[in-house]
Amino acid sequence: MQDWRQNKLVFAVLLLPPTAWLVIFFTIPLAIVWVYSFGERGPLGETFLDVSLANYARSVERINLLILAKSAWIAIVTTVFCVLLGFPIAMGIAFAPAKYRNLLLLLVILPFWTNLLIRTYAWIAVLRTRGYVNFGLEWIHEQINGFFGLFGIDALLGKFQPFELLYNEYAVIIGLVYVHLPFMILPLYATLEKLDKSYLEASLDLGAGHWRTFFLVLTPLALPGIVTGTMLVFILSLGTFLTPDLLGGPDSIMIGNLIAQQFGQARDWPFGSALSFMLMYATFFFLWIKAMAARREGGVSY
Repeated sequence: MQDWRQNKLVFAVLLLPPTAWLVIFFTIPLAIVWVYSFGERGPLGETFLDVSLANYARSVERINLLILAKSAWIAIVTTVFCVLLGFPIAMGIAFAPAKYRNLLLLLVILPFWTNLLIRTYAWIAVLRTRGYVNFGLEWIHEQINGFFGLFGIDALLGKFQPFELLYNEYAVIIGLVYVHLPFMILPLYATLEKLDKSYLEASLDLGAGHWRTFFLVLTPLALPGIVTGTMLVFILSLGTFLTPDLLGGPDSIMIGNLIAQQFGQARDWPFGSALSFMLMYATFFFLWIKAMAARREGGVSY
């Protein structure tokens, strides 16, 4: 029987549609944006093509660097919370009985079936001043006051004051963790599910406790999944704009919001293109470091 991989005509026919799709809808638009990054904004918002680094010089001004630093900080905090939450969840799914794993994975990816905009607006209903969280805290507050009222102590905790949970960086981080948590769980599950459980059993049999086994055996073996999930969550969080736009306040603007403003209200496409590619250059730099580290260790880049 002829090996289909040696039939160059069949290979070319199968490769042509996806290649054409990537070139037309990804490579060409990306190249146009790259060309725009060297252009100049006209007085009426039009774009004049030019060869100038003025937009890149403007993108490294102090105010833009501060926004980028804040975006990186929010992305780092989001990534840390996703690791802390995603690792136990992925471990629970990987070590669950086989008949329950598909159902548990379905619950993880179920939010993707709903539009991100709708899910973000749902968080507004949860976190706003008269939202579900404050309603719940107010009910607990009233129950405590009512309990002490039975003993003649009137309003021990005073009047309930709703917490300002919305339109700040905390709300942005909560929304980003919710949105990107599956991107941490799935790579971790893929790594843990293939893990040889005999290593854990051997560690426990040789006298190591559960905590030592977790930190000294399980965590190093799950490191490829942790690295992959961390890269995914950090990159996606760094460039996001919808969540901080809806849940954040005036002091919660991220680099994605700044880029969206340049293509929208400001009508400064060259500067927006330069900001976009500065973010892309940083992303490529982190991916390059990851690839070099994997190559140096003689492993496979996940």
